[in-house]
Amino acid sequence: MEIIRLKPVFKDYIWGGNRLRDEFGFESEYKILAEGWMLAARNDGENTCIGGKFDGMPFSDIIKAHPEYLGTNGNKFPFFPLLIKLIDAKNDLSVQVHPNDEYAMKTEGEFGKTECWYILDCEPDSEIIFGFKKEISKDEFRRSVEDGTFLQYVNREKVKKGDLFFIEAGTLHAIGKGILLAEIQQNSNITYRVYDYGRLGADGRPRPLHIENAIEVTECVPPKPESKGAGVPEIYDGFTKQPLVKCDLFTTDKYTSHGSFTLNADDTSFVSLLITDGSGEIDGLNVKKGDSLFVPARYGEFTLSGNFDVIVSRV
Repeated sequence: MEIIRLKPVFKDYIWGGNRLRDEFGFESEYKILAEGWMLAARNDGENTCIGGKFDGMPFSDIIKAHPEYLGTNGNKFPFFPLLIKLIDAKNDLSVQVHPNDEYAMKTEGEFGKTECWYILDCEPDSEIIFGFKKEISKDEFRRSVEDGTFLQYVNREKVKKGDLFFIEAGTLHAIGKGILLAEIQQNSNITYRVYDYGRLGADGRPRPLHIENAIEVTECVPPKPESKGAGVPEIYDGFTKQPLVKCDLFTTDKYTSHGSFTLNADDTSFVSLLITDGSGEIDGLNVKKGDSLFVPARYGEFTLSGNFDVIVSRV
């Protein structure tokens, strides 16, 4: 059993920039690098393995051959449970919402999407759209979309580096321009757009909106207070741990290494490691900013050493 290094999948959505290329050193034929899918096993985007005995293999083939790598928690899901991304929003993303599992399965034949955002960096005065200023009815929501007053009702949040937002399915949201973030989410790509600033897609036509679906699934309320903010940092010898999210779908923490320490991949879950800054070693593997590693369940203890930030996710 070995730790698997993953090659990202890139997306060139029109709102993206080039920070993933310029700051993380990623290479791609795309002119725009809007997203890097760092842990992905999907038909519309899949990692391949770099090095080791699985070199060049699609990630989903490895999981199919070794379902035990998911752990007892991971094997409860009928699909690979997580999708983890780096997102560079040079411009505003569309205002959108994701359905819950029940609605998504009934309507799309796929599971829904709960996610979290960890702000890696942002320009001064950057902001996100996150829920509504106050509770409104579905009829009010519909009328505001129809009469062009929709943006008057949305809640805007100023963001700074290190902020955390937990976005449950049904929450209206949008990443604003100038934000670089890591997104940990259910393995789903269902998005219902409500508003897209009148932009044209690559085909020269307005990108489609999904108003009726969005109205059906959106919780027209302000965000919950507990959905904003990372946990209090915990300082240990060799590292600092900052809890980010713990929910029924995944647990995510940020670790800052300034020495050496160990983590454990037990029989319950695999461990995803996303290096967001610095460099070091993980069980003898050299790692640097932008690296994504998959530690199989039952791997046991592994050692992290050096000076780097890593986002650690489990199910």
